[in-house]
Amino acid sequence: MSRPVAPFRTRFRHWCRLTLRWADNDAYGHVNNAIYYQWFDSAVNTMLVEAKLLDIEAGDPIALVVGTSCNYFAPLSFPGEVEVGLAVEKLGRSSVHYALGAFAPGSECAAAAGTFTHVAVDRATRRPVPWPEPWKSVYTSIMV
Repeated sequence: MSRPVAPFRTRFRHWCRLTLRWADNDAYGHVNNAIYYQWFDSAVNTMLVEAKLLDIEAGDPIALVVGTSCNYFAPLSFPGEVEVGLAVEKLGRSSVHYALGAFAPGSECAAAAGTFTHVAVDRATRRPVPWPEPWKSVYTSIMV
């Protein structure tokens, strides 16, 4: 198995800037690994809200997370900010696979890189459904 390589900033199409919190650091003085997953979730859902696709209370379909991963390359720590970049790597009939990167502001290489997979499901039945055209359009616009 080959060692993952930190992606460059140019790989990503959409950005979300987040402020680091005191509670993000762990006993070793850097951001705890679980926090990166929170950042990825926030970046994806912020993009969906900005695109007016995500209606938390009544939207149909809804997007459920079915898989995540993360590789770490450099530490980040409070205080400061993080820039989370995202791009769509693969768009299926009812799934979308995102690539994400967590960057120190101004850094060209990611401190961490991950993946995040959503599946579109009917709100009531929780069964997979095809992405509606507005969703596919947004996903296509940030595809690599």
